[in-house]
Amino acid sequence: MQLSAFEQRSEFEWVAPPRGRMRVPVVIYASRDLMQAMDAKVLEQAANVAALPGIVQAAYVMPDAHWGYGFPIGGVAAFDPDEGVVSAGGVGFDISCGVRTLHTGLRREDIGGVQARLADTLFARIPAGVGSTGALRLSAAEMDAMLAGGARWAVERGYGGEADLTRIEEHGCMRGADPKAVSEQARRRQRDEMGTLGSGNHYLEVQHVAEIHDDAVAAAYGIAAGDVVVSIHCGSRGLGHQIGTEFLKEMAIAAREHGIELPDRELACAPPGSPLGRRYLGAMRAAINCALANRQILTHLTREAFREVLPQARLPLLYDVSHNTCKEETHEVDGRRRRLFVHRKGATRAFGPGHPELPAEFRAAGQPVLIGGSMGTGSYILAGLASGMERAFGSACHGAGRAMSRHEATRRWQGRAVVDELAARGILVRSPSLRGVAEEAPLAYKDVTAVVDAADAAGLARKVARLEPLVCVKG
Repeated sequence: MQLSAFEQRSEFEWVAPPRGRMRVPVVIYASRDLMQAMDAKVLEQAANVAALPGIVQAAYVMPDAHWGYGFPIGGVAAFDPDEGVVSAGGVGFDISCGVRTLHTGLRREDIGGVQARLADTLFARIPAGVGSTGALRLSAAEMDAMLAGGARWAVERGYGGEADLTRIEEHGCMRGADPKAVSEQARRRQRDEMGTLGSGNHYLEVQHVAEIHDDAVAAAYGIAAGDVVVSIHCGSRGLGHQIGTEFLKEMAIAAREHGIELPDRELACAPPGSPLGRRYLGAMRAAINCALANRQILTHLTREAFREVLPQARLPLLYDVSHNTCKEETHEVDGRRRRLFVHRKGATRAFGPGHPELPAEFRAAGQPVLIGGSMGTGSYILAGLASGMERAFGSACHGAGRAMSRHEATRRWQGRAVVDELAARGILVRSPSLRGVAEEAPLAYKDVTAVVDAADAAGLARKVARLEPLVCVKG
């Protein structure tokens, strides 16, 4: 990306002033190296977001950004409820994709002798891959109950306990979900997919805490160097994708009748108070509940696998947070509190200390922010900051961000070679698709440490711990 288009406000903050149809500036948080490596399409897409009606303050871009569908992946934008819009493109297709991290009560040395058996058991119990299906088959009534109840629905059916719900965004159930707004086709796609990982960059990893960066916050989160944790990365599967597909088409057609001139058809949107906007919000919130329920079922399956191999393990939930959502939130803008529709696409909510929506035990430390890496690199746990609330509506990066397309990755790497190379480093990969492994080769992604360092230096979130993989079940 050409840096001449930006004013550099600080070492990690770059501002593209409004030009053309832009109503607000574009603000990118990144190091110089990450900026120079970023695709120029990111600025083009963010500038289009900045031209949407009712946008507040700026169109923000996280350090892991790359171009996506309409909004850049790694984009954050907040809109006024009366003058603004809600955008299906600003949430994306994998609605409420997110990361959930579990404690195990184990240390790295406890895994050594059973690592291969644990990898095989998790792979046998966790359905993964394109079109994967689970053991659960939902009736029409149960589908409605799941879409309305989220992780709470799953807990009520024996998948985990009440204690899990206190550690999940929205306490495991997104308010305002409208199952009636979810099409029959979306329901059909999800009927057999509950409790499945899916494909692409989704995974379940057994990880060890390799490094602590903030002792006090790590203690508040209950983690220490050498601990073993499990992270689950997945979303709303076929249901979320279908909702995104349907509403993007409908919003693009209806934009003109709402007086919205789209700078890009992929930014299809509608006023949040319009019948179309309300239907999308109801369906999108139902998809959030689907993702939360899905991760809750996967948590249950993971606990069963650990009980089989390491019966002494206990897997309480550390936290669960999504990174493809639109949430109605209250933020301070120009000295006054305002209710806004905050879109985060490939960006993680990162609320700072004292926020009332955080569990009481985390309120002094700030929200855990779970950052996924690729299967051969580290992941991170960060903590939300007060400064991040001011700089990007309480948002941070969500992962490493792709450095190349999946097609290019498969041209460069063979899946078997990637699996063997990682095994030589002590990382066991289990996947139904060697092509999928090649697509997700570690070097197909940006350096997650550089991304996290930029988020930390920019004041979006604080580094707490670095995690390294031991076992990866890959879709």
